[in-house]
Amino acid sequence: MGSKRLISNSSLPVSFEDKKEKKLKGLVGTNSTSEKVVVKENGVKSSSVEFERFKDDPARIEAMTVQELRATLRSVGVPAKGCKRDLLNALKCFAEKKIDGKTSLTVEEQSSFSAENISVKCSDKDFSKEDCVEDVNTDLEVPGLPQHKGRVKKSGTEGSIIKFNTKRVTKKQNLSIRCDEGSGGMVLDTKRKVSSKIVHEVVNADEGVMPVIQTEPWTVLAHKKPQKGWIPYNPKTMRPPPLTRDTRYMKLMSWNVNGLRALLKLEGFSALQLSQRENFDVLCLQETKLQEKDVENIKQCLIDGYENSFWSCSVSKLGYSGTAIISRVKPLSVRYGLGISDHDSEGRLVMAEFDSFYLLSGYVPNSGDGLRRLSYRVTQWDPSLSNYIKELEKSKPVILTGDLNCAHEEIDIYNPAGNKRSAGFTDEERQSFGTNFLSRGFVDTFRRQHPGVVGYTYWGYRHGGRKTNRGWRLDYFLVSESIADKVYDSYILSDVGGSDHCPVGLILKL
Repeated sequence: MGSKRLISNSSLPVSFEDKKEKKLKGLVGTNSTSEKVVVKENGVKSSSVEFERFKDDPARIEAMTVQELRATLRSVGVPAKGCKRDLLNALKCFAEKKIDGKTSLTVEEQSSFSAENISVKCSDKDFSKEDCVEDVNTDLEVPGLPQHKGRVKKSGTEGSIIKFNTKRVTKKQNLSIRCDEGSGGMVLDTKRKVSSKIVHEVVNADEGVMPVIQTEPWTVLAHKKPQKGWIPYNPKTMRPPPLTRDTRYMKLMSWNVNGLRALLKLEGFSALQLSQRENFDVLCLQETKLQEKDVENIKQCLIDGYENSFWSCSVSKLGYSGTAIISRVKPLSVRYGLGISDHDSEGRLVMAEFDSFYLLSGYVPNSGDGLRRLSYRVTQWDPSLSNYIKELEKSKPVILTGDLNCAHEEIDIYNPAGNKRSAGFTDEERQSFGTNFLSRGFVDTFRRQHPGVVGYTYWGYRHGGRKTNRGWRLDYFLVSESIADKVYDSYILSDVGGSDHCPVGLILKL
């Protein structure tokens, strides 16, 4: 842990510029204060008399070619998109209203973008003081998924949620156009309906539903086959109130940082902010990827109050694996590894003994590509770790935390059916997790506190799973049954970025 680390909201929106706005540039001018758009007629005749003729003789419009229709519509600043029927309707509508000095039409804008970047940045400054209305039709094309259309509300406040069914988004804005003879053009007043309500929605890929939200993707129930009664984990509503000052407790946190040095280099990252916000007593790290020569430099960067740190590094493969425990409370004793040479060369375990429990920061071996280490993991590592913590338990309770590399149940992974032979969700790993830990008296604290709650701690970088909350729950706090009732809160810090994992926490009453 260093002096600078990133606390980033991994779900912060990715803003994008509507391509259509660029195409309309020169035809449409915007006034940022009034939200009005001016459309010039570009010198083409558009008098009331001419449009009166259109109204009196609709056949004249019907006889126009597509090119003539588009030229006429563009000359008055009306978007000329679609088939001939659409163009006819638009011109007829314009002709009918032109005489009265006011025209109503619908401007249809289309923009295509990848699913990974579907996010709209909303802020109060984007809207006028008056309420606006914006209807969004979605039409996303996802390989292997049926197409659906839906209407959603776009919120004018940050933190809103927009649901998209498709990659191709059609946005319709109701525009009110009034003639402005003084300017030689027309003024378009955009009206949008603003809603600050956050929408929670089930994400079912079989139905072609893809959620896109601005700041809190974990509040969306993202699961391929959600069961009745499942709900998404929301720390804002599901965490208990803080304990009183006269209550004795310890606050533990665990995080797979996926390379500590890389994390420390991220701009804006602050360990001080993290410690002040969470006020943890002990921080356990996994996958530090440090070498032994790096440890002393890292120790010099520790923030005040956390002088006790213990590091285990891989010696068989440099810059690989690695675990650590950083504590403001000095432990009674510290041990490294399992005491078995075959398992201890990769720096996967650190144990610290405190007054009332043993705490282990562990990084369980991943079964790897092609499941090449599956046999080693389930027949050697898991049983050895299980025996080790059961031996420790003979003297005092045990807390095992870290990246245990197993999504134990189907609720713990977005796409269970598609990952039956993926490392971390094979039947062998899930069975081993149950046999070696849960069946031997260790409690999955998050699942006991939150049955039926979907909460992930890992999202792969490859497919941008964090943006759509398509993840896995691989990080745990397992505790001895004897202290399970003392667990006040077992939680997930879904908003902390900087790694493909997020931290998990445990508050234990003493």
